[in-house]
Amino acid sequence: MSATASKVKAATYSLHALGVFCGLAAATWLAAAEAPTKLVTAGFSPFLISLGMVAGVFVARWTVPVALKGTGYVLADLREKPHLIVWAVVAGCLWAVANTLTVFAVRNVGLSVAFPLWNINSLVGLFWGWLLFRELRGSGWGRVVGGAVAIVGGACLLAYATSQHANKLPGGAALGIAAALSAGLLLGTMYIPYRKAYISGMNPLSFVTVFTFGELGTVCSLAVAFDGGLHGVIAGLVRARPALFWLFLGGFCWVVGDLFQNYAAKYIGIARGIPLSNTNQLWGLAWGVLVFGELAGQGVLAHVLVFSGSVIMIAGAGAICTAKASESEQSSWKIAVERECTRYGLDLERVTSSLLGEDPLADDKPVRHWWEFLIMAGAVAIFVWLAVGAKHQAVAVDLPWMAVLLIATIVCLVACGLLLWKRTRFS
Repeated sequence: MSATASKVKAATYSLHALGVFCGLAAATWLAAAEAPTKLVTAGFSPFLISLGMVAGVFVARWTVPVALKGTGYVLADLREKPHLIVWAVVAGCLWAVANTLTVFAVRNVGLSVAFPLWNINSLVGLFWGWLLFRELRGSGWGRVVGGAVAIVGGACLLAYATSQHANKLPGGAALGIAAALSAGLLLGTMYIPYRKAYISGMNPLSFVTVFTFGELGTVCSLAVAFDGGLHGVIAGLVRARPALFWLFLGGFCWVVGDLFQNYAAKYIGIARGIPLSNTNQLWGLAWGVLVFGELAGQGVLAHVLVFSGSVIMIAGAGAICTAKASESEQSSWKIAVERECTRYGLDLERVTSSLLGEDPLADDKPVRHWWEFLIMAGAVAIFVWLAVGAKHQAVAVDLPWMAVLLIATIVCLVACGLLLWKRTRFS
């Protein structure tokens, strides 16, 4: 084996481990991001909850890439791959609708049971990865299929458990189930633009910056159309002012989790990366049960079904993500990369180096600008202003368990962030 081939093989397997760590870190932050959706049980409109979260996402999506790479880097990346801008906007639109549906799901069936239902997105993403991007072509696909079957079985158990969850809201558990499953379908389809961007060599930080325009525009349109028009939305935001900090904070957590998820999708593909990040269902279950006491008063059967279903789904996701891409599958991935480079006139060598964790744009040394610090300062000021006016909401929480989960989430951020920086410099 040549020195070059050895280097590529070593990079591939080290990047597989990095992708796994990114998926696990994404799970903790994506779960924390959904905790503020419990405010829907305090009487706030699902559309208002989604709009508040997306506003926080919009602020964070501009701030994090600026802090890590700078606007010059992001703009250079977008100029090199302009065809991906529309794909990022479409992905943002899909996420906005899906996120609104998750709020309805949380309202009607709770976090602990809604999470696993919308996490069927791993099955949808697995299918699109196989069909469009030549993932799972070659040996080792049996473990992935077995994991997918386990995920479906676990979801069925959890869907049945929701029928035991007393609910007097409009539509009851049926509406919550339908909303969660629909969200899963949209979220799984959203990963098509994700993977298309990364086999073209785009940096996740650039992709998510454009992504936010699609999500903010879509959520604003949904809120205006279904929540009393523009005046109704403004009035709702004024009433929700004491709770907006928590929604913005949820949006920030989602951005961090989504960035880790994007890096996982880039380095190990959506067929593996998305199921791994969907272990957020375990963290969501922890938030729902330990912090919000969602299963309190439920019978033994409901507890057994929820925990058994979650364990089965997590085992399925684990089976999928421990199946490393074989050499034949890596060759198949290369065909997909070459197809994208030919279609859009991309430099194959630069794209390949990006997929190996290198950063071709770093050689161009994009200039940092002084006004980038104003952007970051402005974002911090918005969060501080909202925090000053924040008030305790009528949602019962267990503070010690919340502290434990928050500490675990921060530890995952620091540990995986350092690994990502050392291996790829956030490429």
